[in-house]
Parts: sequence; structure tokens; C-alpha cells
Amino acid sequence: MAGLGAARLAASHYSVMTKSAAMFVAGPPVVKRLGQDLTKQELGGWEIQTRSGAVDHAVETEEEAFDCARRFLSYLPSSVHGLPPDTACQDDPGRREEKLFSIVPRDKRRVYQMRQIIEAVVDQGSFFEQGKMFGRSLITGFARFGGRAVALMASDPYFYGGSWTAETCQKVVRFLDMAETFRLPVVYLVDCPGFMIGLEAERAATIRHGVRAMATMNQTTVPWCSIIIRNAFGVAGAAHTPAGRLSLRYARLSARWGSLPLEGGIEAAYRAEIEAAPDPAAKLAEIEHRLGLLRSPFRTAETFWVEEIIDPRETRRLLCEFTQLAGPLRAAQPGRFQMRP
Repeated sequence: MAGLGAARLAASHYSVMTKSAAMFVAGPPVVKRLGQDLTKQELGGWEIQTRSGAVDHAVETEEEAFDCARRFLSYLPSSVHGLPPDTACQDDPGRREEKLFSIVPRDKRRVYQMRQIIEAVVDQGSFFEQGKMFGRSLITGFARFGGRAVALMASDPYFYGGSWTAETCQKVVRFLDMAETFRLPVVYLVDCPGFMIGLEAERAATIRHGVRAMATMNQTTVPWCSIIIRNAFGVAGAAHTPAGRLSLRYARLSARWGSLPLEGGIEAAYRAEIEAAPDPAAKLAEIEHRLGLLRSPFRTAETFWVEEIIDPRETRRLLCEFTQLAGPLRAAQPGRFQMRP
């Protein structure tokens, strides 16, 4: 597929290709004139296109591709003038999974499998992931809670610790545009230490893409619920819920947040004070202890910045309640902002 066909595919709400197919702006004979002698797969095969974000999904056969398309559509209304359909649910909304208490390690330097948390809290078998190979520090897809469809985002600490890269920010914009277009409530499982930093992040204009993602989030009008799993630091960490309107926020006991993580942040913010101290190491330890007391989630709960500090095993029940509360708030009409490819 090339030219206009490729553009139409990239402009769609969801795209899937077989692993034997290829897509490009111009094919190998044209590109060869640039001195690049490539096969179709080398130029525009599934690994190239899914990692670049041009295609959402790759499967082995055309039958699988049609199955994926049907499943994608099952979460959506028949048009933007309708609401996503509810389905019968045999999965207990109050189901408690004991493993949710131990998936996130006590050692904050260790990673964990966020997809295990997703599968444990959604209606069994209902999570349909999209864009897995692009912007990999954020997982996106559709799911159901109590039979009600949502757009689900979740940090993936296996990639850059869950930091938002420029690609992640682009992924956020496209996904939230789709949620707004089709009136899907948003659920966000948060473990974000901030925007990606460093030379490559600056070259990729991460902050510009990040500001656009934050603006997109604040432009949404659909109901929103965030569960802070672990980290919520910096500007990207703060961008876990829309500003200026009601959106629910819950925190686990493992949650921690602030302008900067204490690790490394203290050395930057208190550099002069630490260097001037007779014992810099002791001064650093003293500041770490003092600030560690301030970042307790209980302090935030006491000032009503989160609804509640929750037992991880209660996550599913709360999200099922959220989708039930969100139902009457959705209007069966096009949103203010349409999806931008």
C-alpha cells in the first residue's frame, strides 16, 4: 500500500496490517532513486510501521485482522451521535484479586508488569490494546468495567520508567481525541516520573509534544478517573487528570508524587546548601528525611486532593462504580473536538 492508500490507513481511528504486508509513502522502485535499495518489508513492513506509530496493530492473517477490526468496533457507537454500547457482564464488579496487593514491589527501583494489573481489574478478557509498539511507556486500549466501555491508559515502567517521551505524548493526543470523539470515559493507571529528560529528549521537542498532550487532556469533556499506582512527578506526572472540572482521583499506599523525585531532585534543588554543609552526606540525608515526610499520600488525602487512599484489591470495585456514575454524564452528541489523525 502506498501514497493515498497509506494516507487513508494512517488517518483511520484504528489500523491493522498482516505481517506479510507493507505500507509506505512511496515504494522501493521510487526510493531506490534516492540511493536506498530496500525490499518492501525493509522499507515499510509491520515492524517499521508499528514502531513508528503509523499502524496500530500487526497480525498473522487476514482473518485475525478482521477479528481485530470487529472487536475494536464493538466498543464504539455506530456514529458520533450515539453512545458506546453496554454489554452483559458475568464478572462480579466487587471481585477482589489478592495478587494486586503484591504486584507493585516495595523497592521503588524495581519494575513490574502493569498489564497484570490491567487484566486483574477489567472485565475478564475485555482489554483490547492498541499501539503497543509505539510510545511504549504508555499502554492504551479499550476495556470494560461492569459491561461499560472505557478508554484505558496505563503507564508501563518497563520503558523509561513510565516517563513520557515525545512519542508517548503523540500517542496520548491521538488516543484522547478518540475517547472524546466517541464519548468514552477515561481510566488512567498512573506511574509516571515525568517527561523523559536528556539530549535526545530535547532534540525530539518532548516538552512541545508534552504541552500538546496536556492541552488535549484538558480539552476533553468525558468523565475521567485516575488511580495513582506509584509515581506522579514533574509536569507529565501532574498531567494525570483534567484541570478545572470534576474528575475522580484515587491513590494506592505505594503512591508518591511531587515536583521532582527526591532521588536526584534534592541534589539539584538544594545543591548550594548541601555543598556548604560541614558534612554534605549528613545534610543530604537530613533533607531527604524531612521531605520524605511531606510526600505521604495521607497528607494529600487530608486536603481532599484525592478521593481516597485505597486497598489495591478494591480497584475494580471503584472503577466499576466510576463507570456507573459516568453513564448519565455522557451526551449522545459529537464532542467539541474531533479526532486529529
